[in-house]
Amino acid sequence: MSPRHQEGLAHLLYGINFGGGFVALTGEVGTGKTTLCHCLLQQIPKNIDIALILNSKLNAIELLATICDELGINYDKNQQSLKNLIDLLNQHLLTAHANGRRTVLLIDEAQNLSMEVLEQIRLLTNLETNKTKLLQIILVGQPELKELLKRQDLRQLNQRITARYHLLPLSLDETRAYIRHRLTVCNGHPEIFKQSAIRKIYKLSSGIPRVINILCDRALLGAYSTDTHVITPALVSNAARETFGAADKKSPYQISLLGLLFLACIAAGSYFLGYWPKANHQDIVNSATHYSSIQTKPKNISQTKQPDKKESLSNGKINAVSVAKTKTFHDWINNPEYSLNSAVISALKIWGKPIPESNQAECHYVETTGLRCVFGKASWKDLLAINRPAILEFSLAGEEKRHALLAGLGQNQSLIRFKDNMIFPVADVLKYWNGYYLILEQPLIPDVKLIRPHQTSDDVLWLRHLLNSVDGKIEAAAQPRFYDDNLVARVMNFQHQHQLLEDGMVGDNTMTHLKNIARSLDFPHLEITD
Repeated sequence: MSPRHQEGLAHLLYGINFGGGFVALTGEVGTGKTTLCHCLLQQIPKNIDIALILNSKLNAIELLATICDELGINYDKNQQSLKNLIDLLNQHLLTAHANGRRTVLLIDEAQNLSMEVLEQIRLLTNLETNKTKLLQIILVGQPELKELLKRQDLRQLNQRITARYHLLPLSLDETRAYIRHRLTVCNGHPEIFKQSAIRKIYKLSSGIPRVINILCDRALLGAYSTDTHVITPALVSNAARETFGAADKKSPYQISLLGLLFLACIAAGSYFLGYWPKANHQDIVNSATHYSSIQTKPKNISQTKQPDKKESLSNGKINAVSVAKTKTFHDWINNPEYSLNSAVISALKIWGKPIPESNQAECHYVETTGLRCVFGKASWKDLLAINRPAILEFSLAGEEKRHALLAGLGQNQSLIRFKDNMIFPVADVLKYWNGYYLILEQPLIPDVKLIRPHQTSDDVLWLRHLLNSVDGKIEAAAQPRFYDDNLVARVMNFQHQHQLLEDGMVGDNTMTHLKNIARSLDFPHLEITD
């Protein structure tokens, strides 16, 4: 997953885990929205029931009937009415809530929903108890969905959206990494595409994954048919011509425009050379003398000494001179390098966890280290109460998102320190923070007496974290929540070292030893340097 897709998935997971209102995910055709939905379905917690609507061209009654079908609610198909279906749905949601379960409605291609259906969806959020909403709704659609939600008659629905994310196409570097990754997965040679060919693919696809897939597939087929072992820009251009029915050439209109521009440049040059009055030599000398008289010498750098790190962070305290003066927070956070991926890597380093060779650290990888990602939305005061290094999400112009790791505070919490000792005033930072955060934490100590081999649960993730801390070894498990045979062997080794019954099961005695270790473990806090 690219950092953009990781961020999109993070918003969906936030909507599922924290509930309340709507979540909206938008993106151009082919950017991977539906793929993210299927990825989400693989990561939903056990206590959540999800109704997935793929066909959005339904009327209100058909939508409610489809939701009932997805949730296994029985209804009389011969007597369908809005009232009957809503009553049945409300009763099902209340029962699920009483049993500790939550329900999520996910609608793909939501830009096709009619006004009638959108209004009915809004009314579904009125199904609630005194304390909580009974139904979480996620809308996924093309950019037209954003425009649709801006309508004045949909302002009530728009105001209930608690999380939004617009999925952008891939950048050139992300396109390169994406192509190499797919080749590596299928045991192909990652260098089979020349750099110039990748640039051509990026130009033709505009970074849209679906188009990248089509172009690469067709280019590989073209290389196979001509017994060519390296993909060149010419092969990519042929692939585009065969796939899209148009060559990678400028249109006749563009060619004509360029020709006219070229002729105009020649005419202008001829005029200046042949007819423009020539300057007097003495005038040129006088002009040069005049301008040289107003030149100023550059200021001596040594005269404006900059404080070094020792001066600005002496005795563990942050002095006022350490606040970034050459860059405002806006200029600093505008750097595209401050992505969710880079922030997660910084958080892993604080925890002392290894960084993946691919340098791509999504939350699935985090789980292989024995930690877990926790998404949330909070006020600044509540975030400080958590007292953990936190990845903050910042909203910029054009719906761009940036992420940076909050590492510490200084001067009575009036300054915020990010990684690399970049320090800014709190007031400047809060102008761009949208309230969303992500922290890495060790799973909570489970309130269970037995963890069996071959079960799947968060308790298994907790077990992995403890064993990682004990033996200092991290095994990359494809399913970190699954109690596989490798984990059984590690548990038996732990039992052997502590003279316990070596049965590979975490029963009372083994659990007691592990919990004692968990309570003694230290974990990172925000560094307060007042």
